[in-house]
Amino acid sequence: MLMSAASELKKSKAQVFGARLFSTLILWAVVTGVFMSDNIWAFTGVFTLLGVFTVREYFQMTRAGGMPSQPRWGMFIGCAYLITVGIKIGLEGRSALDSMMAVDVAFLSLLVTGGFTLQLRRAVGGKDTVVEVAVTALGFVYVAVLFSFLPRLLVLPLPDVDQGGVSGAWLLIWLIAVTKFTDMGAYITGSLIGKHKMIPHISPGKTWQGFGGALFFSQLAGCGLYALLPDELAILGGWGWVVALGFVLALLAVIGDLAESVLKRSIGVKDSGNTLPGIGGALDLVDSLCFTAPALYFYLVWMAP
Repeated sequence: MLMSAASELKKSKAQVFGARLFSTLILWAVVTGVFMSDNIWAFTGVFTLLGVFTVREYFQMTRAGGMPSQPRWGMFIGCAYLITVGIKIGLEGRSALDSMMAVDVAFLSLLVTGGFTLQLRRAVGGKDTVVEVAVTALGFVYVAVLFSFLPRLLVLPLPDVDQGGVSGAWLLIWLIAVTKFTDMGAYITGSLIGKHKMIPHISPGKTWQGFGGALFFSQLAGCGLYALLPDELAILGGWGWVVALGFVLALLAVIGDLAESVLKRSIGVKDSGNTLPGIGGALDLVDSLCFTAPALYFYLVWMAP
């Protein structure tokens, strides 16, 4: 009887891993197709669509968990912002980056101003009145703004790289590979040998062994791709910077994953969605990228050798 139960548990884990692997392969097939097209509109179209799904999931979570928010207003502003960013990058290329901060501030100002304006329709309901505006603003910054750094990386002016087509495509592939290998390494290592809980009060499934696997797999992806594509990834600054970035991005990927766990526990929901079998919702897919993409972007803009 005990062996049967253990067998069922193993089978369940295998099924979860198989579903996750299938979804991952499908996602990489889409990424490969978009990459091979070398068309900026293909890139921005996929990112805009994925961003819209993610914003939608965030406000679905707040509603499901009974967290005060302004889902319609938040979704409208978040989706409008992502579409605007996508169109600007598609039309203007790297020139779009010059005005992107103004776009960020304009939409955030509109979100907050409109949020308080909507509250004038009814009497103040204690703390919930302000919480609604704050949770809505958090969704915009956490999901839409942080996610928008992915398409921004596509049009960074890279020295010694042919600026035809999508200049930052290989850079983006490198970032996604490092981030997702971190996630995969943590999951595989934690599942196989995970014993010591990392942060049980936030995520009971995370272990220190899984964290070690995350760091190892991030280096495997980052250094492996850099060795294969030294010219395309020259902007990273050499082996020392690649190794350092691998560790920093891995740490941020883990924090990004845990940040979603904090959000779920605070709201009181188990999953952000079930769009992708074995992975979950769109937010589960991009939670770590929302933390790694801005870090890589600002490193390249401010610190790159």
